[in-house]
Order: sequence, then structure tokens, then C-alpha cells
Amino acid sequence: MAQPIPVQITVVSAQDLKTLKSSLAYTLVRVEYNGAVLGDSSKTHVLPDGTAEYDFSSSFEYSPEGPNSLDILVQKPVLLTLLEVTSKDKKKPDKITPLAQAVVDLLPLLQGARSLKVLAPLYAVPASPSAKLCPEATAGLEVIVSTRELLLSATDFSSGNLLSVTVEAAYSVPDAFTADSQQNYMVCLQVPAAAEKELPLLFKNGLLKAGGEKEPFPRPKNWPVGPILAPNALNIPDSFIVGGPYEDEDGDLNKSEDKEFRTQAESSRRVVWDMETRCFLDADAVAVLQMRIAERRHWPVELCRMSTGGKGKGNKPDKKDEDKPIAFHGVAYVNMMHLLCPGVTQIRGAFRVFNYEDSEVFEKTRVQYSIFRDRRSQLSLGKERLGTSPSSKAATNKPLKEDSNAMLYSEAGTFLVMEIKLDRPLVPKRLREELAQRVQELIPPRPALAPRTEGAKKVVEDYHKRVTSVAVAILREYHELFGKQLLEQGVMDHETMEEQKRQLNYELNTSGKYFAFKEQLKYSVVKIVREKYLKTTAFETKEQLQAFLSELYVYLVDHMHMALNKLLSGEDVSPAPPPNSTSKQLLLFAREAEAIKDLKLASLFYNQRIARDQRSIQAWLDYGAFCLLYEDATKAQECFQQAVCLDPQHVQSLLLCGIACVKLRTYEEAEIFFEDACSLEPPSIIAWTLTGLFYEMQNNYIQAERSFREAKKLLRAELEEERRILEAAEAEGKKPTPPSSQPAEEIPDGSPDKPPEVEEGETPKEEAPAVQEAPQAPEPEPPPCTIFMKSVEFLMQFNSVRFVHKALAHELLSLQGGPTCAYYLALGWTYQLREDLPRWEECLREAVRIEPLNPNVWAQKGHLCYQQKDFDKAKDCYERVISFEEDAADMHFVYLRLGSIYLDEKKYARAKHIFLLACDNSASCLTWLGVGIACYRLEEMLEAEDALSEANALNNTNPEVWGYLALICLQVSAQPVPA
Repeated sequence: MAQPIPVQITVVSAQDLKTLKSSLAYTLVRVEYNGAVLGDSSKTHVLPDGTAEYDFSSSFEYSPEGPNSLDILVQKPVLLTLLEVTSKDKKKPDKITPLAQAVVDLLPLLQGARSLKVLAPLYAVPASPSAKLCPEATAGLEVIVSTRELLLSATDFSSGNLLSVTVEAAYSVPDAFTADSQQNYMVCLQVPAAAEKELPLLFKNGLLKAGGEKEPFPRPKNWPVGPILAPNALNIPDSFIVGGPYEDEDGDLNKSEDKEFRTQAESSRRVVWDMETRCFLDADAVAVLQMRIAERRHWPVELCRMSTGGKGKGNKPDKKDEDKPIAFHGVAYVNMMHLLCPGVTQIRGAFRVFNYEDSEVFEKTRVQYSIFRDRRSQLSLGKERLGTSPSSKAATNKPLKEDSNAMLYSEAGTFLVMEIKLDRPLVPKRLREELAQRVQELIPPRPALAPRTEGAKKVVEDYHKRVTSVAVAILREYHELFGKQLLEQGVMDHETMEEQKRQLNYELNTSGKYFAFKEQLKYSVVKIVREKYLKTTAFETKEQLQAFLSELYVYLVDHMHMALNKLLSGEDVSPAPPPNSTSKQLLLFAREAEAIKDLKLASLFYNQRIARDQRSIQAWLDYGAFCLLYEDATKAQECFQQAVCLDPQHVQSLLLCGIACVKLRTYEEAEIFFEDACSLEPPSIIAWTLTGLFYEMQNNYIQAERSFREAKKLLRAELEEERRILEAAEAEGKKPTPPSSQPAEEIPDGSPDKPPEVEEGETPKEEAPAVQEAPQAPEPEPPPCTIFMKSVEFLMQFNSVRFVHKALAHELLSLQGGPTCAYYLALGWTYQLREDLPRWEECLREAVRIEPLNPNVWAQKGHLCYQQKDFDKAKDCYERVISFEEDAADMHFVYLRLGSIYLDEKKYARAKHIFLLACDNSASCLTWLGVGIACYRLEEMLEAEDALSEANALNNTNPEVWGYLALICLQVSAQPVPA
């Protein structure tokens, strides 16, 4: 057995005692711990400045097996009572009156401290006159608490855990609850410890309050100790109940539909404890707790009302009271599984209270006994902790009857609000550094090729110098053969030039100078192949070699001409013009190819976009999204991983890596990517939502719920910030422009955008009057934004169909007024990808019914009719879209397809107009080709040639463009030449 360790408490002095009572002369201090008085200091005079020196020491013994055990030290403070000493008659003893009380928390002694010095504030006793005279007293006691050795070693403390349970209040209590001083409202639960022991935590003396104002937030937590004269001394220092939104809570009543009920209940009759009980769990106890939570999930928390009117002496309960049935015996089932989530240290929420039934309690919790019933003999008012195992008493106690009042809990809808908190999580969360390291392990480092622009530029310049040198040498040979005067004799005839060329070639070949000139160029050409084309290995086939030689020959000839022109003109030759197509246009070309199912051409454009800028994260992500849908997930994963290599903290890249891993069924790797995305700052709503969807796919519903809750918290903060900005702008007389959800180039074909709010027949001609007339015609409020629809927008952009279905399922469950137009558009998008036209049509029918003025709906309906070859209906839909004041998300394809319909109907003037609108909106080879065809049919050859030239400049590999250019050339050449 371990030797007891004395804990010494020294009251050094008091300060500002005059703030308690101006006429205070003599005082003493009484020290108590765990219900025992440790001693009183000597009577001390209070100095004029309000100080008093006591230097009084007392002590108690700490022993793991004694009355002052570790559990007592954790949850009970030292109680210090300041007593006023007055004497009116020397013959009579001094009168001692309690003035104020203070408490000292001993928890630091368990956290590695051997001594602590505190200035404990003194709180006035209400019964004393000082409570009325000086309500804002600032008096305090300087106290030193010390031990000769550590009560708990650093190893024991770090391997254990500190558990804190706070019972706040029971709301919506039965009407039968009465404010009777003989009744004690109590809550109790048991925490498992090592060696099959149980640690019962008892909360007594619940205060029944009538209806009225809600309990304030924040409010202090109270010590679980006996009667204290100064109520404020019950408050635990720096420990408060802060509350929070219902949606952020655990428990049974955290849904939006529960808000109204809870709001009413919290301002009605209730029983309030606001009490916190702490206990320290060693390493074995932590292991048992973790195992029990995994086995049982739910924890029973019992609630009852007990009579305090025992007639026995010495705080012993009356024998008759033990035979009485337990009044209002209820139980709440607390789901403790949340504590097994990585990084989670607390659960707080409202838990419904049900009547206590043995079979139901055993079914849900596997607990076979009741604390209040089977161990009732030990629940006297003078005790707050139970020391023996339930098995030692349960068998000997007589079976007790349960009263029927417990059924009132279910009828009244009673719920208990409580919090369970750990000092450290049971399952540690991986640190950001560890996650980043794991991501690096999953994605082997791929250092990008060192930029060789300087080397390539140097070898090209060297080639120019060599060409210039050879040209000068050849010119010198020419001068030696024919002289310089021939250049001044005028234009030379062709035969003379050919003869001189023949003689020059003969001289160069017979003298060996031609071979020397070729050797001068040889090394510069080899360097170009290595530095410019990065080609250092042999070719596998002759076809590859021939193709490369052809490309190299064209390149060398072009630069030879540039060098010779520079030499002959004496001026710098302008560099080659930049490519006509931008990265944005290449993305548009790729999506045009996707729309016509030319996947090979689409892949080519995506690859060209990456080749244009290999450090473009968006280019890699777009190509990965294409591969995820049309090719294979392995190639998509490579693209997403390349994006992560470029920026390891890019949230979208990490999420897409996780999505690709899910498709490849490498779920452990997917979890790493999702966790890493959630650990980045600032936190992402989409990251937390997709992480929740992933955990749900793994049937880890606890983790999924917590992830969704975190996403909703972020969304509320975002909406609150937007509301604040809107109110500030309205206060200044301005109306801010709502931010667009996605850039135009990032919205895929068929993706929904925000629905417009302009009604047909009220569309103004200009934008400014629309803002002015808006208050006169109130617009319908858009449906509330949810975390799932935010995620759907992202998932549709990158073709993650499986996650879209999961998110839409949650959206369907979370909506109050039924599915929205955006929901049906997103669901229709999934059917469009699967080419399930009947279901797509059904979704669009519902979308039209909900928002008949939404241009995105009619655009999608037009695409559906176009794919069904019903061009008349498609034309009607597209014409309706372009008549709206607000554009649809994919106007490019609306213009293209409407223009093609007009061409088929030989309405060339309309087709020209539509294609010109498309060129103005987003020019591409196909839009200018449409303009060229319409102009050609209208016999506007000059305009047709200009349009086709623009199309050819954007994409010179389109055969239809070359065909129409050939037709125009034939038309022009066939026309008679004017005289």
C-alpha cells in the first residue's frame, strides 16, 4: 500500500477586506476539505489598508485508498471561510460570523505541480450584512498549496485522461414536478474503470424553476460539493457553459425541426443543476472506457426524484424510505461513439428521457442494474460517491417497485442537456504534418523537368550563328569565283544564274569545303535535338524516325530562313507569333469535342492545354475529370496527383485524389486525402461535406455526422458574413452584386447555375432600372443553400457521378418544401451522362414545373430534344433561352445547336446572327465555321472567307473549314474577270 502524502495548505494573507465590510476589525480563516475542518487560524487584526496576515498552515493526507483519494482531489476544492470575530463583553466568548468564502482548485497538483500559489477571490455570504453593503467586493485570500512529492507522475498523468461530466438541466419536465424542499432531483451515471470497478458520478440538488426567461449563456459551472454559504463560491473558476447552435450538438434533438420545440421548452419549467463532476482515468481505465464504448455505444444516464425526509440519525436513510418506489425513474441514452472519432474530446447535446425499463436498458446498453434502484441504500444525502461494485449489492437488495410517474417523461417530451468532456481525445487525430507526410508517401516525388528554355534558346542562337557563318563563307567563295562587280551589272538572266550555281557547287564539293560546312552545322543540329526536343534515345520504329526527321527538317529550314533574312536585311527578324488559341479556348474546344462524342479529339485538346503550361493545376484537374468520366480512374488519379505535386495544399486536388481512390477502391489512401483536405486553413465546406459522404460510404455514420456538422457550421458562418455585408451595404444605400458560383469556363455542359429571379413580363430594358424597380415587385426568395448543393456544383464540375448521387440523396432528405429546381437539374445531369433520356426528361419536367422562368431549365430541355432529334422542340426551347434577360450557364452550346438547326432549315440570315452571338460570347472554330457557312449560303463570299479564316486560325485541322475555303476559292475563280 502506498504511503499517504500530506498536502499542506497555507493561508498567507488577505487583501481588500475593507471592501467586504468597512468596520471590519478582527478575522480568522477556517480551512475545510472533503467535509472535514482542517483548522482555524488565530484571530488576526485587519490593518487600515484592508490587509490581514495569517500565516496559518493546515494539511490533510492524500492516499489512493483513503478518504482523500485521487477521485476526491480531482473534483473537490479546498473551502476557505473568512469569519468575523467580534466581542461586546469580555466575560462572554467572542461572536464569530461568516463573512465570505473562497475555494482553491487542487487539479494543478495532479498535472505535475508540487506547489501552487493563488489569490482566491472571496465571495460574500448573503446572510451577512456585507452582502448588502458591498455587493462588488474585491477581497481575496493568498493561499499556497504544496506537497513534498508529486501526487501523480508525469508518465501516469500523460497516459491517463481527465473526464469531466456536466449536467446542465432537464427541460420540458412533467407537471407533477413540484418545488418541494423534501424532494431532491438527482442524475447519476457510471464510468467504467480498470479491474471491473465502476465510478458512479452523482448530481444532486437540482433546482426546479418555473417558466420564464431562458438560462443565460455563458453561465458558470458549479462544484459538486455540499452546502456552501456563499453561492458564488460554488462557481468553478474559468469554467462556463457556453451553449451554441442546436445543429452543432450531439444528441437526439439537433435537427432543424426540433428547434421550435426546444426554444419553447427552454423557457418553460425545468430542473437546473449546472454542475460539473471530474474524475481521473488511468491508462487501464482509459482502455476499458474505449472498449466499453465500442461494445455498448449508448450509455445510460438515470434521472429520478428522491425524498430527503429521512428520520434516522447521522444522515442515515430511514428504513421505510428504502422500501418506497423510486419516483420519476427515467433514463437517457447518451451515444458515446462520437468520442471514438479521431480528435473528438467532447460531446454535448440534448438527450430524450424515457421511463426506466430493465429490458429496454439492457437491450440498448447491456447494463443489467440500476444505480438508483439496486444501489439505493448508498445514495444518502451526505454522500456523493459510491465506492463498491454493483455486483456486491445488486444481489442482496430487495426488488423495488417502480412508480407509474416515469411514463410522464415520454408524454412531456423531457430531455436532458449534458456534456461529457475529455482532456485528450481517446483516438488522437493525425497532425497536419503527419497527413502531409502520408500524402507525400502516397504520391512519390516527381520533380518537374528543369526548365530548359535558356539551354534551348542558347542552342538555337548557336545554330543561327553557324548558319550565318556558313552563308558568309559561301558568299566569299562566290566572290572569289565570279567577283563582286557582277552584282552591279543589273539583273542576271536565269541561265547565267544556273551556270554559276553549278560551278559553285562543283568547287565546294571538289575542294571538300561542302563537307567542312556541313560538319560546322552538324554539332549545332545535334544540340537542338537534345536541348530543344529533349530526344536522347533511339527510335523504336522507322515511322517514328521519319516523322521526327520531317518535323526537325521543317524547324531547321524555318530558322535557317530567319538567320539568312537577318543577315541580308541587317535587322532582327520578328519572333514567331504566339499561338492563337488560349488555355480557355482549348478547354472550350475540348468540351465541344465532348459534346459531339469525339473523345479522341477532346483528349488531344486537353493534352495540348497541359503542354502549353505544365504547371497549370486547373489544366491537370480538367483533364483528370475527363479521364474520370470517359477513360479510366488510374489515369485520372495520375492527373490529380500531378496537381497535388504542384501545390500540396490545393484543396480541390486533394479531394479529387480522394474521389479517384474511392473509385479505385483504395479506401485507406482516400481517407488520407480527405483528412488532409479538411486540415487545411481556411476550412472548406466542400472538403468536410465530401469527407462525410466518404465516411458514409464506409458505413462510419458517426464520423459522417460530425463531418456534416462541421460543414454546416462553416456554411452558417459564411451566410452570416454575407448577411452582415449585405446589411452594411444597404445601410450605405448600395446593393452589392452577388458573387457568381463558378467562373464561366469552369461550368460543364449541363451544369445548373443559380436560378434567376426575374419574372416574365416584368423584364426591364436596362439593368439600372431593374435595381430601382425591384422593391416594387418583390422577388421570390431562393431556396436555402445547403452544404450538399454546394458540393454538387463542385462534383459536377469534375464528373464525380457517384458522389453526386450521395449528395443529392442527402439534399432530398434535408429539404423541407420538397426538391428544388437545382436538385432536378443535377439529377438530370447524371441521367444525361448515362444517356438515360426518359429519366432525364422526367427530371426536366419537374424542373420546369418548379421554375418555369429559369433559362438553365430550358437550355437543358433544348439539349434533350436535340439529342432526341426533335429539332422543332429544341429550336423552341433554345429561342426561349436567348429571349431571357439572364443567360443560361451553357449559352455556347445553345448558340451552336440553334445555329445548326437554322442552317438545316435554310434560315441562313438567322443562323448567321446566332453564330455571331456565339462568337461574341465564346469564339471557337465551330462558331466561326457556322458564320462562314451561313455567309457562303448567303453568297457573301468576302465575309465567308474572313469567318473561315478566323476558324482556321483557331483550329487548322478541321476538314470542314478547309472544304468551305476550297469552295470559296472555286466560286471566286469561276467568276469572270472584269474588263
